[in-house]
Amino acid sequence: MKCVVPSRVDGTLAAPASKSVLQRLVALGVLTSGRTVIDGASLCDDVRASLGVAVAMGARVSWEGNRLLLDGPGFPQSGAFDCGESGLCLRMFSAVAALLPGESVLHARGSLRSRPVSMLVDPLRVLGVACDSRDGLPPVTVRGPMTGGRVTIPGDVSSQFLTGLLIALPTAKADTVLDVVDLKSTPYVDLTLDLVARAGAEVVRDGFRRFDVRGGQSYSARSWAAEGDWSGAAFLLVAGALAGRVRVTGLDLASRQADVRILEALRACGAGLVAGPGAVECAAGHLRSFEFDATDCPDLLPPLVALAANCAGVSVLHGSARLRHKESDRSAALRAEFGQLGVVIDDDGEALRVLGGPISGGQASSRGDHRIAMALAVAALVARAPVTIEGDACVAKSYEGFFSDLASLGAVVEEV
Repeated sequence: MKCVVPSRVDGTLAAPASKSVLQRLVALGVLTSGRTVIDGASLCDDVRASLGVAVAMGARVSWEGNRLLLDGPGFPQSGAFDCGESGLCLRMFSAVAALLPGESVLHARGSLRSRPVSMLVDPLRVLGVACDSRDGLPPVTVRGPMTGGRVTIPGDVSSQFLTGLLIALPTAKADTVLDVVDLKSTPYVDLTLDLVARAGAEVVRDGFRRFDVRGGQSYSARSWAAEGDWSGAAFLLVAGALAGRVRVTGLDLASRQADVRILEALRACGAGLVAGPGAVECAAGHLRSFEFDATDCPDLLPPLVALAANCAGVSVLHGSARLRHKESDRSAALRAEFGQLGVVIDDDGEALRVLGGPISGGQASSRGDHRIAMALAVAALVARAPVTIEGDACVAKSYEGFFSDLASLGAVVEEV
């Protein structure tokens, strides 16, 4: 367990590499003949899972310092694939595996075993793939190849399977039309399409409703620069807004990552924010309640709860319906665990309402969810007494150096 003692923070950190971007680049590399080079890459459990699947599909992975080298087989091989606890890995590589004539089984661990995959089973069957799951849950078994055609994709639970199709289908033999219904997390689809285009394939779309994918395309081997992760940086910037000053380097203000919108929330609550090329600095100020719609960026809700708990008044955070099927039921986790610290949070099914006020110390649980653990740690910086966090090791899923980075800024973090 980690104990975070109320303390001030002041300093500069480099953002970790974006796992959302890295995992997409790994999938593209698997479908590329030749060497994919990613400069500035860093590891977390989710990226390790995607690299493990890539190797099992026939890729060769090596490192030169923080440069990741992935030699793609061009056409991957079927098999049994361990996706760890990464929802993106499982849903994305299900589409990649569906290109193959052999049978593939995509396994899950931990909380991912209870996260839905029903959104991919019926569409893959329409595309000519034999596909089964465990009553809508992992593991997923697929046998292709995808034959192309026209299919409707639900987008209300997750956009991750759509990301997989948009990466896989350009290399399929036939053309495909994807009609997408009620798509959420649209910025993540923009991110996917940008990377697909930069890798050399074309997808024609009508907004977020229809995607026309021509088959028979190929990806070009190339070099990439890893993007800094706005999801991880959001916790650091909130730490600065609450307890001092934090400057984060390696962030692209023009990024297509959904969580770049943390800047809007920090401005709305009155934090001292300076955003420039290559670095973003956030400092403590007189914080006021704010309203924010996180429907398309639900991963921001945990750090925003930590922020709102320290803003005078009631903050309204829309998008709570998107929290049900994460590493935990994040709405229930945030209400219960922040409730342990004296924070009052209501959820009407669509929005969280957070009453700002003093945060007491005590003990809370991460519930095995990396973003809950990080949110509790940041809130603890301005609590009235130390906060002990059970299950802190789960931060390795996305940001394994989080607690050491927080300590390097001056936070008092103790092992108990």
